[in-house]
Amino acid sequence: MGLNGRNVVVKDEYLLARTDPVRDMLASRGMKPDLDFIMGLYPPTQGEAAFDQEVISASLERLVTFPEVSTGHPHLDLSVKTGLVFIDATFQGDYPKYGVKQYGKSIADGFPPTIIAAVDALSAWGLNARAAQLFRYWTLNFIREDGWINYGGTSLAELGQLLHTGSVLESRAGAAGWWQDAAPALERIAGNLLSQWNRTKGLLNGVPEDDERKNAGCYFHNNAWAARGLAEWAELCLKLKRNPSVPVEAVMQAAAELRNVTLGAIQEHWPEDNSDWWLVPQAEPVERAASMTATRLSSYTNYRYWPELLASGILPRDMANRLVEARLSGGGQFCGMSRFSDWLDDWPLADYLYGLWALGRKDDFLLSLYGHVAYHQAQGHLTAYEQVAFPPGQMLWPYCLPCQLVAARAARLLVK
Repeated sequence: MGLNGRNVVVKDEYLLARTDPVRDMLASRGMKPDLDFIMGLYPPTQGEAAFDQEVISASLERLVTFPEVSTGHPHLDLSVKTGLVFIDATFQGDYPKYGVKQYGKSIADGFPPTIIAAVDALSAWGLNARAAQLFRYWTLNFIREDGWINYGGTSLAELGQLLHTGSVLESRAGAAGWWQDAAPALERIAGNLLSQWNRTKGLLNGVPEDDERKNAGCYFHNNAWAARGLAEWAELCLKLKRNPSVPVEAVMQAAAELRNVTLGAIQEHWPEDNSDWWLVPQAEPVERAASMTATRLSSYTNYRYWPELLASGILPRDMANRLVEARLSGGGQFCGMSRFSDWLDDWPLADYLYGLWALGRKDDFLLSLYGHVAYHQAQGHLTAYEQVAFPPGQMLWPYCLPCQLVAARAARLLVK
């Protein structure tokens, strides 16, 4: 039964809401997020399974992780394990696929978030050999000689995140099985970002994400991740004693300068009023939105640009919390899930969850994680569609792997 006391949720009530009704209700009752309680609020999402369930069940039986998946709740545990086995179900051997149906077409194969999410999830649960194998293959086959990706509209943030993925993989799995072959390709990405920085010595201009490739600009999430990726590349080269073509010291200096330029631009463009929720995502003038789902730009800002900026870790604590509060007060979420226009779209949610955890906002972290596994995954087989309707939920766009891996990535933080 929905919060309005009827069996069928009146969607219009939630489309107009500026705050999350579930979060408000929990606060009014003095309750902490509870997965069983949250799962009982609405009818579960319905839809077809992405893969044959006998195949998935057999894979689940064979799955062994380090540490053991033990979050304290069977549904969350199964969500984590399902995500992990969906990686090999989705990939064709080592070759990446974003999802099924239209997302199984070759045009989506090189989308960087697919490999970023897969390597993060696998290495988080000790499946290191498979993570290294997939990352090695991807870097050898999808990073071009010019440091761009064999994909349509790669963002600068994705380039930085690929460098970060190398750092994450080395910290969890070591360098064996991937570094020797992947390092030259990663160096081309770093060289690409450095060339752009050396040309501008200011904010880098690029597409914010593939769907918005016609709207290139100086986006804050892009620059934040470019700065972080370069810094982590330099640190990785130092650790593994690699001498890149651009000296490590120069890379570190460029990363620090880009970080400072980005923070300065954010401080200049965000409103002085700390209660103002409209925090623009770019340096170029943009029209103020009536809510976080009122326009195409505000929806993209809410579900992807803000979470990526938050996860980059470059924001000071006060600015990071301000971003979260803006999302919460501007109509940005429902039952912890990310709103986009009049539907829910969670595939980038892991970025937001990582940001919440870093801020120590565990209640907000749990609400978003629990809402996702309760309503962004379909009942029974737990297929996570890229987009779902408000409850009673149904698939709007097909299964995609990054959405399936939200639980596997974030829930690792709950297990010691």
